Amino acid sequence: MSLLIFSPVRVRAQDVPAESELYAKSAVLMDADSGRILYEKNGHEAMANASTTKILTCIVALENCDPASVVTVSKNAASQPKVHLGMHEGQQFYLRDLLYGLMLESYNDCAVAIAEFAAGDVQGFAALMNAKAEKLGCEDSYFITPNGLDAKDDAGFHHTTAADLAKIMKYCIKESLKSDEFLEITRTAQYSFSDAEGKCTYQCTNHNAFLQMMEGALSGKTGFTGTAGYCYVGALQREDKTLIVALLACGWPNNKTYKWSDTRKLMNYGLEQFKKIDLLQIEPDEAELAPIEVRDGQGGQIGETVYLKPVVRNYAGEESILAPLSSEVTLKYEIADQLYAPVKSGDYIGKIRYMLGEETLAERCVVAGETIGKIDYPWCLGQVLRLLWIE
Repeated sequence: MSLLIFSPVRVRAQDVPAESELYAKSAVLMDADSGRILYEKNGHEAMANASTTKILTCIVALENCDPASVVTVSKNAASQPKVHLGMHEGQQFYLRDLLYGLMLESYNDCAVAIAEFAAGDVQGFAALMNAKAEKLGCEDSYFITPNGLDAKDDAGFHHTTAADLAKIMKYCIKESLKSDEFLEITRTAQYSFSDAEGKCTYQCTNHNAFLQMMEGALSGKTGFTGTAGYCYVGALQREDKTLIVALLACGWPNNKTYKWSDTRKLMNYGLEQFKKIDLLQIEPDEAELAPIEVRDGQGGQIGETVYLKPVVRNYAGEESILAPLSSEVTLKYEIADQLYAPVKSGDYIGKIRYMLGEETLAERCVVAGETIGKIDYPWCLGQVLRLLWIE
């Protein structure tokens, strides 16, 4: 099968894609390093997502099963509709080979065979999928089938959102302990295998045309059902940026190529309009960390005004972000103007917030750099009287 190649879609650096410029009813562009959404169009709307479901099926299987395991095909798995491998009941395969069939050819029977092996039945595997989605912080996703075929039950319909789908892809390519295996499978162009007995041979071709469209393409998964329309989730890494695009309801037949147009447009937007900012390289302004007066503080001399130097300590939050070219990260200082003794070294006295507009990206804690005791006034008064008597 030849992969479709499209000419580049140019996005002027000052333009944000208008919703009308995208075919998808729901779309998200995500910074895969931070998880921040850089662009969205109805990104949190629950929609059917077809075979993009299989990225979750794949990673759950990799995390819960040995790829060298032998899978015996059930009647249920063998009866799945096209697109399918054409396996028959009782036939055996190595799990690793079924994962390639799942991700490269999007075989529905492979998905069910994998699910039944991993959890005993499809319902049990769906529970694993939903538990993983919840753990990843997905806000509105519900999975019923491992292959993404349209389905409903008493709890709802099979769905996700573009934002959740991008979050799942982020986990698959960057966070899971099985990310390398996931990437190896999904980046393979061609794969051949036989059943466990060596009687039948199969050939798989990767249908993710995006892998050949843009430099740095990492992974992706297509999908289509009559309800979901054409769907896609894909990732790209170039220089210091890793981007994820998730598209739902991106056209219906005969508009199969719409998803590639939208993917390129959003990827180019992310590459051209955003810059990487290393927050750890932004040091606080020393002028903002001037010594703070400690009222009633014990100094070296009677009547001396005591000051304490604040110290910047731990950092919590994003380490780096992608931000629009015209934007700048600013620091907001929220540090006490005055303290009251006693103060112990390490006491919290304020914080520094790293801001992008009104959004807080990270914080650093500001603490007392030394211990300052409180003046013992009776002792101080005695010292004054003693000095007066001597004189």
